[in-house]
Amino acid sequence: MIREEIRNVAIIAHVDHGKTTLVDALLKQSHIFRENEKVAERVMDSNDLERERGITILSKNTAVMHNGVKINIVDTPGHADFGGEVERVLNMVDGVLLLVDAFEGPMPQTKYVLRKALEQKLKPIVVINKIDRLDQRVHEVEDEVLELFMELEADDDQLDFPVVYASARDGIAKLSMDDEGKDMQPLFEVLLKEIPAPQGDIDGPLQFMVTTLDYDDYVGKIAVGRIVRGRMRTNQQVVIMNGESTRKAKIGRVYTYNGLNRVETDETAMGDITAFVGIEDINIGETVADAEHPEALPAIKIDEPTLSMMFSVNNSPFAGREGDYVTSRHLRDRLFKEVETNVSMKVEETDSPDSFKVSGRGELHLAVLIETMRREGYELQVGKPRVIYKRINDQLCEPLEYLTIDVPQEFMGTVMENLGVRKAELINMTELAGYLRMEFIIPARGLIGFRAQFLTSTKGNGIMNHVYHGYAPFKGDIPSRTRGALVAFEDGETTPYGLNSVQDRGTLFVGPNEAVYTGRIIGENSRETDMDVNPCKKKHVTNMRSSSSDEAVRLTPPRIFSLEQALEWINDDELVEVTPHSIRMRKTILDRAARAKAAKNAR
Repeated sequence: MIREEIRNVAIIAHVDHGKTTLVDALLKQSHIFRENEKVAERVMDSNDLERERGITILSKNTAVMHNGVKINIVDTPGHADFGGEVERVLNMVDGVLLLVDAFEGPMPQTKYVLRKALEQKLKPIVVINKIDRLDQRVHEVEDEVLELFMELEADDDQLDFPVVYASARDGIAKLSMDDEGKDMQPLFEVLLKEIPAPQGDIDGPLQFMVTTLDYDDYVGKIAVGRIVRGRMRTNQQVVIMNGESTRKAKIGRVYTYNGLNRVETDETAMGDITAFVGIEDINIGETVADAEHPEALPAIKIDEPTLSMMFSVNNSPFAGREGDYVTSRHLRDRLFKEVETNVSMKVEETDSPDSFKVSGRGELHLAVLIETMRREGYELQVGKPRVIYKRINDQLCEPLEYLTIDVPQEFMGTVMENLGVRKAELINMTELAGYLRMEFIIPARGLIGFRAQFLTSTKGNGIMNHVYHGYAPFKGDIPSRTRGALVAFEDGETTPYGLNSVQDRGTLFVGPNEAVYTGRIIGENSRETDMDVNPCKKKHVTNMRSSSSDEAVRLTPPRIFSLEQALEWINDDELVEVTPHSIRMRKTILDRAARAKAAKNAR
């Protein structure tokens, strides 16, 4: 049976190409909201972190009505680090809207998500967005998209994709650049015409794949997915299958989507994107099947994590001052709760009960977890990110990233030099309206700490994006940070006098009247080695006057680190202490003598 009254579509694109803004425009023009309802910008980015960073982290569902057809839309993240979200979501839909910026054209992430969509034989519609840009190059971008489809070996049906030109911000879409755009009507029409309606056995035994998990304090765990076959009812008896075991369960309430809201319903059927509550131990990738005729669906394959970090309990002298959750039990429960909904992340126990090894898809993926935890009131310490090596055919292999860099021409030399040291290989170079686009294959290790250096060397004019490329034999050593740390050697409060005597040694990370402890990193040394300093030194009062005694102390403003910058900056023997209000860097071994002894033994 074919359900003509439903369409399921995902929006995929590179970061910042306008996915969430497009969903906004579709929602507003389908009259989901009341006339007088106040609607926020980027209404789909509901999480605080998403709004601050301007990126989508979690995939979300919404539904709009058009000419009596319900269109279920899934907004997906654009960052490679959240690729696990995209892969799962594609199992729920029959077609994709591929959004491409009218100036930038297809970017690494576009390629990554499109490959996944084509592998699943989904019908693509290409939307060239931001046609209102002054520097738009619509026709060139159209050719680039076609080349990308051919490169990814799309079949004939997929190559015959419709193109819609849009400006999501202005809420217009048109089928030709010469048309006058008034609203999103052309896009709605192409959607209904091109995206296939769900097809399957509506009266057969139930099959449902759990693709996303949500959590609500009132109803508990919410499982979201698509019904592949049959119907789902409130209080229905089902079995849960995960490929290894089968267990019985009972569905509580069943919901469907209308606009941004979940609406309770008695029954949903094949092709519907459905959410239900009532089963607390359900996990992503499990099949919910009919109790009489249980049949499992194929499991979802997700790319492996490539980066790991040690998360441990905060044991610094300032532990417990700011956070609500500080014990190893709190930390353990929170990390294992995260893995339930975040399938591309892994948590492993270590020899120490206070430390956990957390693996994810990239620095941003792990940084978002840390940032979320500190906002929830957790205190923790994290070590330097490390790549995950594999042995393939008895050879040590490491993960590689496909890196794309856009820079003005004058910075080309510096970028090439910085990347050469990091074992990057240039594979392509093209010129775009005053910018150079360079494509590299680089070890994932080489990218740790590179972003800050890159922004400095290009004076903030460069754009970099990277996506997982695969494993390859180990490329050799990459030099780490070239400068040492300035380390405080006593507890106390920093003084202008003390900082003034230290600032000639390098760059300060702390300001005056700030509490520090022994072993805390307060700055970067201008030399290669670490240096112990005393920023708490006070000026001794004497009855002698010197000619320079009354000179005012002039301090250079300290360098303040964000979480990602701190993670990139630290070395193997250093940690980042993360609390709800502070990000501090410290030595793993706080005591000066013990540190010197450990360094001596390591030689």
